[in-house]
Amino acid sequence: MRKREYDEDDVRVRPGKGSRPRTRIRPAHEDAVGGFVVAVDRGRYTVLVEPERGSAQKRRQQPQRRLVVAMKARELGRKGIVVGDRVALVGDVSGRPDTLARVVRVEPRSSMLRRSADDTDDTDGIERPVVANADQLVIVTALADPPPRPRMIDRMLVAAFDAEIEALLCLTKPDLAPPDPLVALYEPLGVSHVVVRKGGSLDELRDHLTGRISVLVGHSGVGKSTLVNALVPDANRAVSQVNAVTGRGRHTSTSAVALELPEGGWIIDTPGVRSFGLAHVSVETVLAGFPDLVEGTVDCPKGCTHLGDGCALDAWVAAGNADPARLESLRRLLSSREGSPDDAP
Repeated sequence: MRKREYDEDDVRVRPGKGSRPRTRIRPAHEDAVGGFVVAVDRGRYTVLVEPERGSAQKRRQQPQRRLVVAMKARELGRKGIVVGDRVALVGDVSGRPDTLARVVRVEPRSSMLRRSADDTDDTDGIERPVVANADQLVIVTALADPPPRPRMIDRMLVAAFDAEIEALLCLTKPDLAPPDPLVALYEPLGVSHVVVRKGGSLDELRDHLTGRISVLVGHSGVGKSTLVNALVPDANRAVSQVNAVTGRGRHTSTSAVALELPEGGWIIDTPGVRSFGLAHVSVETVLAGFPDLVEGTVDCPKGCTHLGDGCALDAWVAAGNADPARLESLRRLLSSREGSPDDAP
């Protein structure tokens, strides 16, 4: 019997790990193209890409202004991307159908509007980013049908203060109720306002929006989508009627989307909200959102929560230095941060 001969093909050798060590250094992506996120949908980002500046010949060689669909690169990890972000893209950035680019970098943000998800029974206090890089928060509220919710407005003003962006109060449906009482409530705070009438001129509102990135926020049924359709004729945002039983509107905008204004600038339409949580905002920041009350806290005891007995704000308001309704709003905001429900109107 002949002895079997072996060669190297008969030996299974596990490949070595190699001599090249792993590195945390990521590619710089110096050839990445910049863009502006205008919509987010289930892990896909619609990004507006502008032609780069340069010589006329270079501009002719580049694709024109286009929308590019992209996904997030793995190296970004859990870093979130929201509407309004300025990002860097690599891959297929042509914008052709069925192509997909990659977002490899999120540029530093000038602002971030956030809210906490406290509109559920299991309030977790986790921040929910709304939009990035906005410089104006437009609080849209109806004067009737549904009635205004001053406490909701207060919460949005505090969120704007926390994000360091300006606030504008946009009042709709003045044919159903006069705007004067609500305007008088916020006039001492220096909050600008515009009144929008159905079928009326929008020139005053456009003056506030032109050349800026504005985010429109309001609870359902206030006419926000109708307003967006009037400002951007091609927006085609869905609208609905207020429920006659509950007095609330139905969510017709399901996701935030940035829309370019014909006059220049952007408006970011957001889904209607029934609450605007502030669990991520400190007590000091909430208080700073009420400048008419800040001075009254000088005589408060150390560690005062401004909710119970011994708070100097009671005497401050009793002396006529501030509107009692403002103190009530402040205390409701502080109570909401600790888990108590925020009542409707």
